[in-house]
Amino acid sequence: MKLPAESSLVVNSNKSTELYSDHSTQSIPVDDVQLLDTTLRDGEQAPGVSLTPDEKVDIAHALEKAGVDVIEAGSACTSEGERECIRRVADLGLDATVTSFARGIKSDIDHALDCNVDGITLVVPSSDKHIETKVGSTREEVIEKSVELVEYAVDHDLWVELLGEDGSRADPEFLVDLAAAGHEAGADRFCYADTVGHASPEHTYEMVSKLSELGPTSVHTHDDLGFGMTNAHAGLRAGADFVHGTVNGIGERAGNVAIEEVAIALKHCYGIETLNLPAVYELATTVSKATGIPLAPNKAVIGQNTFTHESGIHTDGTLKDSAMYEPYPPETVGRERRLVLGKHAGRAGVESALAEHSVDVTDEELAQVVERVKSLGERGKRVTDADLLAIAEDVQDRDRERFVELLTLTTASGGDVPTASVKLRVGDDERVAAGTGSGPVDAAVKAVREALGPAADAELDSFHVDAITGGTDAVVTVEVAMTRGDHSVTVAASDSDITRASVTAMVDALDRLLAASPPEQPVADD
Repeated sequence: MKLPAESSLVVNSNKSTELYSDHSTQSIPVDDVQLLDTTLRDGEQAPGVSLTPDEKVDIAHALEKAGVDVIEAGSACTSEGERECIRRVADLGLDATVTSFARGIKSDIDHALDCNVDGITLVVPSSDKHIETKVGSTREEVIEKSVELVEYAVDHDLWVELLGEDGSRADPEFLVDLAAAGHEAGADRFCYADTVGHASPEHTYEMVSKLSELGPTSVHTHDDLGFGMTNAHAGLRAGADFVHGTVNGIGERAGNVAIEEVAIALKHCYGIETLNLPAVYELATTVSKATGIPLAPNKAVIGQNTFTHESGIHTDGTLKDSAMYEPYPPETVGRERRLVLGKHAGRAGVESALAEHSVDVTDEELAQVVERVKSLGERGKRVTDADLLAIAEDVQDRDRERFVELLTLTTASGGDVPTASVKLRVGDDERVAAGTGSGPVDAAVKAVREALGPAADAELDSFHVDAITGGTDAVVTVEVAMTRGDHSVTVAASDSDITRASVTAMVDALDRLLAASPPEQPVADD
C-alpha cells in the first residue's frame, strides 16, 4: 500500500518526441499531482451500473497496472455485499491506497475499518441546501461533528480526506472554516467538491485558492456543464495537488471528469506524469466491458475515432508525417492509428490500404477504385477492408478463390445451453462442427473455430453491432475486426438474424486472412 502523501511527482524534462513537441511551459504551481479513482464508487452510481465482486477486482488490477495513486473501492456503509467487495480489493496487496467513501456518521467509519481499507473520504454537507434541507443540521453542528469524526478516524490510523459535499454552492467563508477545522483535527487533506457540476472555472479557482492556503487540497468535479475537465484544471492552477476522477468519465448524471483525460493533459501540456499511460486503453476497455457502457467514438484518449483518419487531406498528411493531425502518438496511451475509407477518401489513403493487403494497382486502376470507394461512402456506408478488396478485384477483373465459405448454420438457444452447428466449405472439402457457448453467437463462433481447427488462429479485435432498421424484424449489421499474424481485416455483414450476420462476418474475415497468409498445414484434414 502506498500512502498518497508518499507519492512523488515525475516531471519529464525531455520533449515527447521530435514530432510531437511540447508547446507550453509549466504553469501548475504544485510540485506533486496525484489521482484518486472513484470508478468503483461514484462510477458505479451511474444509472444501470452494478459491478460484481469479480468485476471490481478486475478493474482494481487494471487501475493498479495504470499506476493510480488512490482507489476508492466503494461505500462500506451500503451493504454487507458491498463490504465484501471492498475487502476483496483491500486484500489484493496493491501499491495503491485503497479507501472507502464514508458519510458523516461514526458507523460508516467502523464499516470502513471492518473492510481493512487504508483510508476514507469523509463526506459532510457544506452548502446550506444540504446542511438544513438534507440533514436538518446547522453549520456549527457540521463543523463540530466533522472534527469529532476526523479525530476518530485518525486515531484508528486511517488516511483521511474530508470532503465538503456541494462545496461549489457553499458559503465560501463557511467552506474555509470547515476545511481549517478538518486540517486542525488531523485530516490529511480537504476536498473541494463540485457535486452537481454547478461551478464555473473562475469560481473553482477562487475557492481552491483559499482552501489550498490551509493545507493539501483535492478537487472533485462533475461534467453537467461540460466543465469537469476545465474545473479540475482550474483547481490545479489554484494550488490543488489531487484530482478525483473516473475511468471513461462515467458517473452520476453527466459523469465525473475522466481520469485518463486529466493524465494525458498533464503529461502532454506540462510534462507531469501521473499514470502509466500505455495501460490506459486496456483500463478503459476493462471498465467499458464490466459496466456495459460503450466507449463514445468521439471521446478523448479512448474513443474509437481519436486516432482514426478518413479525410483524404488528413490521411495524406498523416502518411507523410504521423504527427501532422495528432497531438501525441497513439502508442502513448496504448492505442494504434487507423486509416479508414469513406466518401472523404483520397488516392494516398486508398493506395496505402491496398498495399497493406499486398494489392498493387496501376494509376488508372487506383483512380477507379477511389471513385467507387467514394460512391460507396456517399451512400452512408463505411468501407471495410472486404469492401475495398472486392472493389479492387472487380476493377482488375480478378476472380477470388475462397478458402472458407459458410454453407449452413443452425442454432438452438431455448434450452439451458445454447448450441450451434455449422457446415463450411474449406478448400475442396465440406466440414461440419458444433459448439456450445454463453449465447447462440458465441456457440456458432466456437463451432466455426472447431471446423477450421488450427487455421482459425486469428484474434478477434472488435465486434460491433448496429441496427439499421427498426421494429422486431430489424436488420442488423455486424462488423468484426480480426488479426492473424501481421495481417488485419475488417468485414461487415447484414442480416435480420444477428447470429447469421455475426458468423458470416467472421467467416468472411477468416477467409480474407487465410488468403493473405495461407496456413503452413492444409486448412482441411484429408
